[in-house]
Amino acid sequence: MNSLSTLLIVVGLFLVGGIISFVKQKMPTSLIVLLSIGAGLCLVAGVLRLEVWN
Repeated sequence: MNSLSTLLIVVGLFLVGGIISFVKQKMPTSLIVLLSIGAGLCLVAGVLRLEVWN
């Protein structure tokens, strides 16, 4: 694992925690969807950058 993939995965998990918090606070749905897209992209990018695929 290199540092960039680790950073992307950590940021993605941080955003997932934000999604859970925003749902509990009943924030607007559009904001939750936008945060979900960002978290998903960070997690997918982090997993695809792992060096186990080579």
